Amino acid sequence: MTTFKAKGQISDDHPLAAGVIGRSGTPIASYLMEKADLLVVFGASFSNHTGLDNLKDIIQVDFDRMALGKFHPVQIPVWGEVATTARLLVDALPEDRACTDQTGEIARRWRIWREEKLRRSQATSRDGLSSAAVFAALTDAVPADAVIPVDVGNNTYSFGRYFECKNQTILMSGYLGSIGFAFPAALGAWAGAAGRKVISISGDGGFGQYMNEFTTAVRYNMDITHVLLNNSELGKISKEQRAGHWPVWQTELVNPNFAEYAELCGGLGIRVTDITELTGALETAFRHEGPSLVEIITAGDLR
Repeated sequence: MTTFKAKGQISDDHPLAAGVIGRSGTPIASYLMEKADLLVVFGASFSNHTGLDNLKDIIQVDFDRMALGKFHPVQIPVWGEVATTARLLVDALPEDRACTDQTGEIARRWRIWREEKLRRSQATSRDGLSSAAVFAALTDAVPADAVIPVDVGNNTYSFGRYFECKNQTILMSGYLGSIGFAFPAALGAWAGAAGRKVISISGDGGFGQYMNEFTTAVRYNMDITHVLLNNSELGKISKEQRAGHWPVWQTELVNPNFAEYAELCGGLGIRVTDITELTGALETAFRHEGPSLVEIITAGDLR
C-alpha cells in the first residue's frame, strides 16, 4: 500500500497492490494495515492525511535523518537510501521464513471494493454525476502511460480513492493546499514529457484560478486534456465547515460554461451533463490534437 503522494508508484493491477492508505484511500489498504503485525515504511512523511495506526510497530526507512521519527513515533528508524535498504532487507530474509500468501485475500477485497464502486457510480442525482462514475470512466479511458496532474479538493480525494492506476505518472502538490495546481502543472508536464498524453484533473474552483492559461495551451497547441468536475462550489471548504459544526459560508461559485470558454479560446470544449455522454466525451477529447477541456457537471451530494 502507498501514501496518497505515492499513488501510481505501484500499479493497482499488481496482485499485491492494495492502493492508497488514509483519507483518500481504499478499504483494501485499510484492511491490510489493520491486520498487519509490522509496518515497513519507505520515505513517507507520516502526514495526518495518511492516518497510520498508532498501535502498530513501525520500521521507518529514509535518506533524511531529520525525517526519522519526526512526525510519528517509530520502533526502528533506519537511515538509508530506500532502494538499497529494500534490497538489503530482502537479502536478509531467512529461507525458511513462515509466510502467508495474501494474494487471494487481496483479490477478494478488490472484488468487493469494485462492486461498491460500481454501486456508487450508478447512484443518481438531479444535480449531476457522481465522482465514482467520473473516475470509473477515466480508469477505462486514460492511456496507460499518461501523465496526470491533479489538483486540490474533493476531486483529488475522489481521484485517490476511485481511480485505478496502471503505468501513469501522477503529479500533485502534496499537502500544500495549493488550489489551482493541476492545469499549470499540465503545461509543464507537456513541455517535459514529449509524446505522452497529459490529462489534468481539477474542480471548478481550482481551474478558475488559472483558466486564462488555457490560451497558452492553445498558442503552443499543447496536447493536453483538462477534466473539470464542476459542482459550482468549493466543496472541500464546505465539508470542512460542516465538520467544524459551522454554517456553510461563501463557498458557492458562479461559473461560466467552461466548455464554451475553451471553445472561445480556440480549443475543444465538451460539456457532460449525463452519464451516457461521459465515455464518448473523454474519448473525443483524448483523440483531439491540441488542448481540450471536458467539463462534467457533478453532484456535491454524491461521492
